[in-house]
Amino acid sequence: MRILVTGGVGFVGTNLCKRLLKDNHEVCSFDNYTTSDKENEIEGVKYYDIDVRDGIKDGAFFDKVQHAWVHTKEFDVIFHMAALARIQPSIKNPSETIKNNFNGTLNILEYARKHQIPVIYAGSSSKHHGLYGSPYAWSKYGGEELCKLYSEVYGINTTICRFYNVYGDYMIKDGAYATVIAIFQEQCKNNVPLTIVGDGEQRRDFTYIDDIVDGLVSCVGKNHKGEIFELGSGVNYSINELAKMFNCETKYIPPRPGEYDVTLCDYSKAEKQLGYKPKGNLKDYVKKWLEENKWK
Repeated sequence: MRILVTGGVGFVGTNLCKRLLKDNHEVCSFDNYTTSDKENEIEGVKYYDIDVRDGIKDGAFFDKVQHAWVHTKEFDVIFHMAALARIQPSIKNPSETIKNNFNGTLNILEYARKHQIPVIYAGSSSKHHGLYGSPYAWSKYGGEELCKLYSEVYGINTTICRFYNVYGDYMIKDGAYATVIAIFQEQCKNNVPLTIVGDGEQRRDFTYIDDIVDGLVSCVGKNHKGEIFELGSGVNYSINELAKMFNCETKYIPPRPGEYDVTLCDYSKAEKQLGYKPKGNLKDYVKKWLEENKWK
């Protein structure tokens, strides 16, 4: 198959591209490299510096896509992974978050509508904690609603996969979009205290990236019309428990707006319909990382 991955140089996108290449697909990536690292590029993937936000005003997005299309032929499926994916940056800059996550999704769906291409969309578990808790939560749920709309009105196959707290290779390690596990890893390596937000009792469903990729790939070829699947581990840990796994000093910083107390995935629907079964184990992952980095 010929497959387009938006955000193909990001955390989830890079792992997905690797898997798709391994499965002998032709893979094309659209990414604007805003939060992505060019070093993540993988031999065998066709990369295009294309911003999914373009096109609403001047049609530039579709012009760029058409140029890429000439080189890649028609796409059989689109994995729409491109997004600004953190709560705190969305609170500081709501406009950019909505442009990326909502308008970008609209552009992709318009493209899919014109060429009748199935779309697999990266949703978010943040929807479960109130649509108005952050611009990020609203923008990702808005993308879900657009997928449902385009399935209902235009007959496009769309699948929505909601992620929880994903960890693994190619995590963003620093800056506003870094994940908590990657932050702890960097702090541990640099022998500085792990920073815990609030009291550390907030619980998160940490999900290994390979499980997420398995779930995404299992959606290919399905006749879904806005179907939603929760992809998580089904187990959660407090941030304090996570910090203890690293066996490093800690320090507490004030709580932040938009954060929620608990995430926990019920993946029973994905298990039944997609055969999804998470295999990742957070404790084993941290233990292996510590051993490889000579930390005890």
